[in-house]
Amino acid sequence: MLQKLNFEAPEDVGPYGEEVDRGYLLRPAYYWELVKRRWLLFLIPFVPILLVGLAGAAFWPATYLSQGKLLFQSQQIPTELVRPTVTNAAQERIQVIEQRVMTRENLIAIADKFQLFSDKRDLMSASQLVDAVKKGTLIEPVAQPLAFNRQSLNPTVIFTVGFEYKDPQTAARVANELVTRILSEDLRDRTSRATDTTQFLAREVQRLQAENAAIEAKLAQAKLAQLKNGSGKDAADQPQAQLAQLKADFAAKSALYSDHHPLLQAMKRQIAAMEKSLTQPAQTGNGDLQVDALETQFANAQKNLEAASDKLSTARLGEMLERNQQSEKLEVIEQPTAPQDPIRPNRPKIAGITVLLAVAAGVGLAFLVELTDHGIRRSSEIFAVVDSRLVVPIPYITTVAELRQQKIRTVRMIGASVVFVSVALATVYFFMPPLDLVIAKAQVGLFK
Repeated sequence: MLQKLNFEAPEDVGPYGEEVDRGYLLRPAYYWELVKRRWLLFLIPFVPILLVGLAGAAFWPATYLSQGKLLFQSQQIPTELVRPTVTNAAQERIQVIEQRVMTRENLIAIADKFQLFSDKRDLMSASQLVDAVKKGTLIEPVAQPLAFNRQSLNPTVIFTVGFEYKDPQTAARVANELVTRILSEDLRDRTSRATDTTQFLAREVQRLQAENAAIEAKLAQAKLAQLKNGSGKDAADQPQAQLAQLKADFAAKSALYSDHHPLLQAMKRQIAAMEKSLTQPAQTGNGDLQVDALETQFANAQKNLEAASDKLSTARLGEMLERNQQSEKLEVIEQPTAPQDPIRPNRPKIAGITVLLAVAAGVGLAFLVELTDHGIRRSSEIFAVVDSRLVVPIPYITTVAELRQQKIRTVRMIGASVVFVSVALATVYFFMPPLDLVIAKAQVGLFK
């Protein structure tokens, strides 16, 4: 059977098989002939890959992300006036809150409350359920801290809280639940720390008060003994005069301070100790040295008590700030809402990658078969094995059967084109957003 050949004038080919010219690779006609000859081989990988990729893009379950933003705002009241009790850095607080919210009990409670993964809940263990909820939860800082004050210990920090799920409404509800739990946990944690600090300092003040009272009683007894054993004039009347003077000082101080002031409390204990000492017999011993030692010990104890009382007052103010949420606070600046568009899959991107892979596979297979085919189709290939003077071109005679096959191939090509265009239009209609919406998004720059 005759085969149609494109006769080409030999270029740089000798009569005894010199080097064959490869210039035909740069001619568009060569590739058009290749397409007509190998289009069936091109369709063998192209069609399956295209169908599988488009089906995957169409039926891949969508995942929605609902997220909100929380802000760590610094204390509005100047710290020079009222110092906060809780001074943990914001980043540390985020980590602590995340660990407490993401406990096993909390995650299982959230899953039960919103019926998460109900379609495969029966096939999941408790650990798998916890891992699935953790995987869908997002808690992370938005960006670097906004250091408005570089010397601030707790700079302003913004972080996001979100949840991924196949249903946008459920994702929004779970995200709001996480935000609520984080706010409650942060308030409970700060209030608890402030309360613990206040209770510790209160116990310390009570201990110092008891220690101070004991020293004060010993000092009063020592002074009374010293006065009773003294030889000066009116020595016996000096304790009574000292007690009267102390009561007068207490009355004067009572007009200035409240009954709970440490100074008044100390004076009450001193008056009680002196009154008790007057009813006891005098003690002998080295009175002067004992009084000096007790006075020094009492002065030190009084300083410690005053310092602890000041710290306790500061801690109570800090606790009041925490309870009234006037110190550094965590507030919601963007509430989680139901998302409109899924975060994955990106169907247009998957469809585009599928088309590229299908075209690459089809072209690769066609070229591979073409390179391994050693048939003679060009005159230059004939001249490589036969003397060019022995080759004479004759016209190609097209038979009726060949004409019929050409018509059949044409009809098949048209049919395949119609099917391909129909599938593409259906894909665009069912899976692409409306054209007016695409134009509107493009105008506002949402595709950038």
